Amino acid sequence: MNRNRLFTALIDLVELVARLRGPGGCPWDAKQTFGSVRMYLLEEAYEVLDAIERGEPREICQELGDLLFQILFLSHMGEESGGFDLVEVMTGIHEKMVRRHPHIFASTTVKDAEEVSLNWARIKKDEKKELQGNGSCIGSVPSGLPALLRAHRLTERASKAGGTSEVEHRELVDRIHKCLREIGVLEQPRDRDLIRRKMGDLLFGMADLSRKMGFNAEDLLRDANQRFSDRFQEAEEGNG
Repeated sequence: MNRNRLFTALIDLVELVARLRGPGGCPWDAKQTFGSVRMYLLEEAYEVLDAIERGEPREICQELGDLLFQILFLSHMGEESGGFDLVEVMTGIHEKMVRRHPHIFASTTVKDAEEVSLNWARIKKDEKKELQGNGSCIGSVPSGLPALLRAHRLTERASKAGGTSEVEHRELVDRIHKCLREIGVLEQPRDRDLIRRKMGDLLFGMADLSRKMGFNAEDLLRDANQRFSDRFQEAEEGNG
């Protein structure tokens, strides 16, 4: 890595953001707030995911640039408000990564990746306690996450924290089958509210089962969506 090249590129982009937000800059950029920018941040993150799934390095590079711009833009707004600046953002994440890798930067020893993951969860829990007091281990899971991903994170943290007993794989499968049977005998529109609740329980159970089997339900459904899209488009082309 060329440090001078990296430094120059970062400073150029930081100065560009400052110019866009400053006097004589772009009226649209200047009027943006944290609230108005948040959806752009989310969209750019999803565009990075799409590029990764397509496996095109140049496209991934471009979309990462768009995402980086949003981070620098938000950091500049933080500096304008006096809340934080880009240096704090970068030093904060550097310190966090050092703290969460004690097997690299301290004397902790680990035997495998699973133990690294457990240490990470414990350290993260301690950090949250320091910031928020003795809150729930799942309280900090963002409510704005995609629902299947949030279900994965909720069950993952509950399992690692040991606060709830981990349901065995077979028992969870039986619960899912039971939920399906219950949905099968309910009727619309009379049982609509109960069907809605049971369908939610079913999806949550499937997300938990996916986690237990080493998958992420969000990834699985994304892959299934893509397979459906590919098949449908192929059928359209065949009928054309």
